[in-house]
Amino acid sequence: MEVFLSIAHAAPGLLDFHVILAMIVGTAVGIAVGALPGLSATMGIAVLIPLTFTMEPLVALGMIAGIYNGAMYGGSIPAILLRIPGTPAGIATVFDGHEMAKKGKARLALDISLVSSSIGSAVSAVALLLIAPPLAVIALKFSPANYFWLAIFGMTTIAIMMAGNPEKGILSVCFGLCIGIVGIDTISGNERFTFGTVELLSGIHIVVLLTGLYAIPPAIDLFLGKNAIDTGGVDLGERSSGFPWPSLIPTWIRASGIGLVVGLIPALGGNIAALLAWQEERRHSKNKENWGKGEPAGLAAPECANNADTAATLIPALTLGIPGNAVAAVILGALLVHGLRPGPDLFRADADITYGFMLTMLVTSGLMFVIGKLGARAYVNVLRVPRQLLGPIIIVLTVVGIYAIHNSIFEVILMLVFGLIGFAMEKMSIPTAPAVLAVILGPIAEENFRRALLISGDNYWYLFKGPISITLVLLVVVALVSPWLPRLKLLRRKPKAASFEE
Repeated sequence: MEVFLSIAHAAPGLLDFHVILAMIVGTAVGIAVGALPGLSATMGIAVLIPLTFTMEPLVALGMIAGIYNGAMYGGSIPAILLRIPGTPAGIATVFDGHEMAKKGKARLALDISLVSSSIGSAVSAVALLLIAPPLAVIALKFSPANYFWLAIFGMTTIAIMMAGNPEKGILSVCFGLCIGIVGIDTISGNERFTFGTVELLSGIHIVVLLTGLYAIPPAIDLFLGKNAIDTGGVDLGERSSGFPWPSLIPTWIRASGIGLVVGLIPALGGNIAALLAWQEERRHSKNKENWGKGEPAGLAAPECANNADTAATLIPALTLGIPGNAVAAVILGALLVHGLRPGPDLFRADADITYGFMLTMLVTSGLMFVIGKLGARAYVNVLRVPRQLLGPIIIVLTVVGIYAIHNSIFEVILMLVFGLIGFAMEKMSIPTAPAVLAVILGPIAEENFRRALLISGDNYWYLFKGPISITLVLLVVVALVSPWLPRLKLLRRKPKAASFEE
């Protein structure tokens, strides 16, 4: 009952003109960002954060919600029309979506994608509103030792699961931890890794890191990429007809469930949800031979699942401070920028903004349908924008946004340096999300570790006291050991080398 009262209390905030405008603009921009191959919701939000520094928190978060939802749908546009996934989650959309376009059903395919995306986003937003508050209440009972292990578990799972190999993920986490401890120690007051530089006394601003790692590398890729995408063969002149509403309802139900479950598990993401939904729906189909040849359900399932993943990834992020994917990590950075600390206290200290943000996720799922329906032709034209022109535009926007925060050239240079580091990390297949998560969770882990020792009188066994701590420790051990188990099995099965005598 208390949850519904909090939602009702926060709802009037969405009627503010600036919030409504922010959601509309964010959704439109998000669809455009998703429609451009090479760009993603992560990059769009990273570019936006510095520009929202002077906005009211709910206005900024409403725009971020619009970009997040819009970009997830926008990725289906080039996937359907050009066989180019606009976002990683659009990979499964290519299978049947592009085949429908080749058969002259491009408008129908876009409509199915739009409806499926809107339904998935709405279901995910409702789950966020209903699941996150009770989970936050449970998290309020955590001790400092529990929070320490929770932070360690979050960094461990993201490091292990998000990288191609665990070593690279752990390396990324270590990089983030080094960045997170720069500045003045809040407990002792000592300077750490400031190198005598006044600008580093307050630490490295999270927006500087986020913008550098997520906005600059795609801009460099665009600048070095092809000049434009050929869309001359795209024809949206036909009217959409024969929308298979009844047959897709079971598909939407199953795909929404898959997206929600995947979203709750850290490091999986919309691409995994989309592929699982496509495969599961194919398993239920009576016409398996039609899949991959333009089956409507084969398009509806992945689009619904990858959008049902969006708000679900924010459930552990808002309540526990553990983001489920790179976008959620960037959104945590946006919360910190606006003075909102992720965790269970977020639902007490800033309830109106928190519930308002969750409501914007629901509202923008509806706006996505309206804007996507009205602007189908416009978003196809977005694909014709010269990619070499987008790169410099993005870099200029990031430089202006970062400079506007503190009027600091030093932070602009630092952002560009992080951009080059992020570009190098991508080329070496080192994920950047674990680094961002370590910058956020590292200080939380350190603070609660030291607080636990102060409470216990430097008794390290206090860290292992209680069932929650023991459970989290076991989960950390499992996360660390699991990647190496297949390697041990392979070593055991490896035949012995033949001797020279043989």
